[in-house]
Amino acid sequence: MRDVPVGRFAPSPTGPLHVGNLRTALVAWLAARSDGSTLLLRSEDLDPASRPEHEEGQLADLRALGLDWDGPVVRQSERRPLYEDALSDLDAAGLTYPCYCTRREVREATRAPHGDLPEGAYPGTCRDLTAAERAAREAEGRPPALRLRADGARASAADARVGVVEGVVDDVVLRRNDGLPAYNLAVVVDDAAQGVEEVVRGDDLLPWTPRQAHLARLLDLPVPAYLHVPLVLGPDGDRLAKRHGAVTLADLDGAGTTAGEVRDLLLASLGLPAPGGDDPLGPARDAFVRDRLPAAPWTPPGGLLTPGDRS
Repeated sequence: MRDVPVGRFAPSPTGPLHVGNLRTALVAWLAARSDGSTLLLRSEDLDPASRPEHEEGQLADLRALGLDWDGPVVRQSERRPLYEDALSDLDAAGLTYPCYCTRREVREATRAPHGDLPEGAYPGTCRDLTAAERAAREAEGRPPALRLRADGARASAADARVGVVEGVVDDVVLRRNDGLPAYNLAVVVDDAAQGVEEVVRGDDLLPWTPRQAHLARLLDLPVPAYLHVPLVLGPDGDRLAKRHGAVTLADLDGAGTTAGEVRDLLLASLGLPAPGGDDPLGPARDAFVRDRLPAAPWTPPGGLLTPGDRS
């Protein structure tokens, strides 16, 4: 019997899924189903902008493309105790510290070069504050975030398309200054708790992979395999966004493009065969190979994303 990895798709319900999100969801589905494996769906709804109606709309869009998943939807908002337990373990090991930097201070700090640290890395401004310095910042009314004391560790993980992803880990946020668990912590805890063995996501998250692998090992959790999918870009070469016009299924339907046509276009963009017969995604599922995914970003053909009547 083959050892097939459990996969997942984990959108944040802060708005409708756009074509880029849907393309990643399609790859996640194909990766799991081509192996006869399980695909889990997680709603990463810790963001204050998350709404139940956005989650409902996202699930409807996935179904419209013919995608399904196994088991109930898991919501991060219902899993806070798991994150607090992980934070307690890291704190007990002396691997955390409070950070009082404002957003502006963080932006200014992360713009400066810091040797081997990745671009945008936090340089540890608050790492070695004295008790008096911390007390002074608290007296100013600055609520602290909680950061990882990474000490310049290097970490790596395997990606089925790009190979080994390796890098230096900076002092990432573990808990935000509003008390919410940060993305890097929550995603590591959730993937392990759900038994996720392969993470399919956009390659804009590739730089976060060493950080998450390092966190998993610190918490004595398994590190999943990864498959990072090249992004979908707008006509201007920037990452696809609402400003590019019709980018969601609802937008495109209003402009005369059906969900089935979007699915077919996404399959073609991945070099996979078009639907056939009573099993529309069957030919693509049977032809799917991880390391044969296109390596370059994809820009939809001209006119598709333009709002307006396409009749």
